[in-house]
Amino acid sequence: MILQCAKHCLDLSTPKIMGILNITPDSFSDGGSYLQEGRISLDLVLKRAEQMLAEGADILDVGGESTRPGAAIVSEQEELDRVIPVVEALVQKLGALVSVDTSTASVIEESAQKGAGIINDVRALMRDGALGAAAKTGLPICLMHMQGQPHNMQDAPRYEDVIVEVSEFLQQRINACSAAGITKERILIDPGFGFGKTLAHNLALLARLPELAALGAPILVGLSRKSLLGQLLNRGVDERLPGSLALALAAAERGAAIIRVHDVAATKDVLSVRSALINSAIKIHS
Repeated sequence: MILQCAKHCLDLSTPKIMGILNITPDSFSDGGSYLQEGRISLDLVLKRAEQMLAEGADILDVGGESTRPGAAIVSEQEELDRVIPVVEALVQKLGALVSVDTSTASVIEESAQKGAGIINDVRALMRDGALGAAAKTGLPICLMHMQGQPHNMQDAPRYEDVIVEVSEFLQQRINACSAAGITKERILIDPGFGFGKTLAHNLALLARLPELAALGAPILVGLSRKSLLGQLLNRGVDERLPGSLALALAAAERGAAIIRVHDVAATKDVLSVRSALINSAIKIHS
């Protein structure tokens, strides 16, 4: 499948890497990484972005609002101030394919005007005005499942069948997008690992990820350094690279089209080895 992302064409016939650029002071892993004297440094952002692109990132995902449990509420203007200059710089100076991690209508609209290629919304366009704003942009949209909201999503999440309920929610949001004029060809889906899920829910979702293919949309996953690895392996955030790579490979094997990560170079190596094995098998059987 070829995804048209503003001026970029993204070939999803093989898994693509989305590198994370959180322009926040409080994201769980890289919060505050691009602050200098209390303000966002475009130089630091561009330096990290160039590094990720050189390491093999296909997409750069810019977020100005932390969605970790207990994160501070960010005003609309503050999110705009954080995100829009970064999007503009990444597009104009690096020519990057930029995804914007936002739920806010004005950020969606202004990011598109500055050249963003994808809208990545953890709230699946349910915030006021977001659905209409996304429809106007003509850009691909990633719809994510989250039980509850960031401040309460991990307060004893419950499901009768997590894959069925996640699928039903995503289908409802796909239908809402269709009604708003967003064609199926513009839609990506994300099961929302770690967003209102226990360790058991996350593992069940990953094990049964191919079942989401029935929705007919490419799957994006975000598993990098997540707390499920802390629970599973008893590792701190900075010690989760091996676990993150194992999850990335497992997701690719189960049909993920885009893998959202902090560690681009290592993930690229894993996917390159996988690709070489697949190509070798094809040659043997051809």
